[in-house]
Amino acid sequence: MTIMNDETREFVAMHRNEDVRELALKAKRVEGLDLPLALDQIAGWQIARKKLPQWASCEGIVYPPHISMEQCSSQFTAQYKSEIAQTLLAPAATVRARVSDSGESDNQTTKSEPQLSDSAESVMQTAKSAFQLSDSPESDTLVAKRAMVDLTGGFGVDFSYLARGFSQATYVERQRHLCDLAEHNMAALGLDQARIVCGDGVEYLRQMGPVDFIYLDPARRDEHGSRTYAIEDCTPNVLELRDLLLAKSQYTLVKLSPMLDWRKAVADFDGTVREVHIVATGNECKELLLVLGQQVHEEPSAPRVFCVNDNQRIDYDSAAYTQGLRIGGKPLPEAKNYLYEPNASIMKAGCFDLVEERFGVTQVGPSSHLFVSATPVADFPGRGFAIEAIGGMNKKDIKRLLNGTKQANIAVRNFPLTAPQLRKKLKLADGGPVYLFGTTMQGCDHVLLRTSKI
Repeated sequence: MTIMNDETREFVAMHRNEDVRELALKAKRVEGLDLPLALDQIAGWQIARKKLPQWASCEGIVYPPHISMEQCSSQFTAQYKSEIAQTLLAPAATVRARVSDSGESDNQTTKSEPQLSDSAESVMQTAKSAFQLSDSPESDTLVAKRAMVDLTGGFGVDFSYLARGFSQATYVERQRHLCDLAEHNMAALGLDQARIVCGDGVEYLRQMGPVDFIYLDPARRDEHGSRTYAIEDCTPNVLELRDLLLAKSQYTLVKLSPMLDWRKAVADFDGTVREVHIVATGNECKELLLVLGQQVHEEPSAPRVFCVNDNQRIDYDSAAYTQGLRIGGKPLPEAKNYLYEPNASIMKAGCFDLVEERFGVTQVGPSSHLFVSATPVADFPGRGFAIEAIGGMNKKDIKRLLNGTKQANIAVRNFPLTAPQLRKKLKLADGGPVYLFGTTMQGCDHVLLRTSKI
């Protein structure tokens, strides 16, 4: 890892709010200035300011090239993984501990002893609050000895949040420059329990002793650099490592592509998945997380499913809702006053019968994935709309529905036209306070619903 000299550090501090492309063209070549490195740091900090605000507030963080910043976890998704780990290991969850040298040695391991900077202390205080860690005088001592290993370290964002809940945390990564970067950044963040191991994660898994928690984020690229999604096509192949992971940890958290069918992924792991977490932010599915663990009973149990979209969270026993794609038995209400659209995590889970039961709404039709109710529903996990009018696709109904409207937000669910095709047919501009939904009701009727957001 290239360390910034004084000239480069000063340039970054002076220009970090400026446009990187303009800086690349206009910056004066000053002796000692490493301009490519400076531009990477400015671009990285600008991404981190929105994606990783706690990291951005910490002085001394060194950022990787642009592509790694775009692909790394966000603060929200990384914190959520830490919440999973601490909940799984409760009630014996640990506070952050300063771990003395245990006497273990590893020729491939480096261990830093950083001083906690003011900004890093702020980060840690925020983390303590988020994870409900103790602020007692014992916070800096070993309260409960917990160990975790991240076998696919990468840039280290997920590791940095997971590590805060463990007294011993090991980061394993094959690429030396990423290891050097992680060692520097974990020190800057005050994570002195972190151990950095440069080596192959699978080999490390085979040789290491048992730990409480393992984390893996398999690379979703093949040998040609093309994107891949199937579990067996990722590196490492977690399916092949399943039994070894179960033998070496109490729980293993696996991050997979949000493109995967979670039911198939659970089936692939053959009864060892304890929990499924579908994580979205900004109503966009970001991650599919599986928690692997030893079977408690002889018969494999269905996993619990957690649907998360920012602060909207529901969970359920998947065994009780095995018919998630069916239409419920109840008819549509006579008064269709409100329309509800589930968030991205619910849509991915497919637990539409659960939504009907838990929130007292009714699916409008087969595969439409929209819900109606006669009365408003509090805390619905998604968007809600007041229905102003419902009509068919004939000219008379369309004229009544539009009533002189020149622009609208258009969405379609299980409808014969795409949103652009419907917009063109209705001759509407985009935007405004009107929301039009094209969908199929029970009875296979194609309808338009004119709504306003609530």
